[in-house]
Amino acid sequence: MDLSTELAGLRLKNPVLLASGTWGYGQELSQYLDLSLFGALVTKGISLEPRPGNPPPRLVETPCGLINAIGLENPGLKAFATKIIPYLRRFKVPLIANIFGESPEEYVTLTAELSSLVDAIEVNVSCPNVKRGGLLFGSEPAELARLVEKVCQAASVPVIVKLPPKTLGIGELAQVCEAAGAAALSLINTVPAMAIDLHRRGSRLGVISGGLSGPVIKPIALKLVYEVVKAVKIPVIGIGGITCATDVAEFLILGARAVQIGTANLISPRAGSRILQDLPPLLSELGVSSVSQLIGSFRSE
Repeated sequence: MDLSTELAGLRLKNPVLLASGTWGYGQELSQYLDLSLFGALVTKGISLEPRPGNPPPRLVETPCGLINAIGLENPGLKAFATKIIPYLRRFKVPLIANIFGESPEEYVTLTAELSSLVDAIEVNVSCPNVKRGGLLFGSEPAELARLVEKVCQAASVPVIVKLPPKTLGIGELAQVCEAAGAAALSLINTVPAMAIDLHRRGSRLGVISGGLSGPVIKPIALKLVYEVVKAVKIPVIGIGGITCATDVAEFLILGARAVQIGTANLISPRAGSRILQDLPPLLSELGVSSVSQLIGSFRSE
């Protein structure tokens, strides 16, 4: 069974990637499975300077999902480049650095510094531009175009843009990224959500709201991946509620070239290896001998 796939100039051994923010930086998860099993690793988001993140509680379970309000905690660029990347490079698998900033200049600096150290850059555009009064980079096409163009100009590796779960106009955002030079798109990011503490009359999180992930968002993710695949020619990575090989196959059928698994890693640290074990027999059951035969086989009639 040929599980390999092409993604933005990268040849991946299989279409299963670990999603940003759901496996730390590998030290803990590697105690449970071999990180070299995966098609690629997408690191936890990195900013120029260290960030402490939000106050606890940071995680709340919901029916079929999880709300997180980690607050993009990370050690910053310097520690990431000198300590974390050397550790992750021991695993023979492409490394994709997820980056975010509060201004286009921060994104550009991160991209320029990391391009020689990783195999691709994933740009988190669900972050506020402080210079524009907190407007999310991914919420307005012109703003998004300017950011992606600047990042692509600074990059010497493929740039992947991670899109927010915008149910209206997602195709336009995807086309803007493609025109600005993005090599691929990943979607969706978490869905804005809240959880209420009835007795305290307040939030169950340390902050007001967070991002919803897990199986509950998979139907939304499937619909938006379908829309984006139709709108662009560049590869698409599906994200959202993937917990089994069947979920992987559904995103591939819609035209995604690869997927990222996230919340499943928090449910079980061995979820990724189980999914990879179950994928070949599922493909055989579906009558195909390679991942490429499944990609884009959705019938709209």
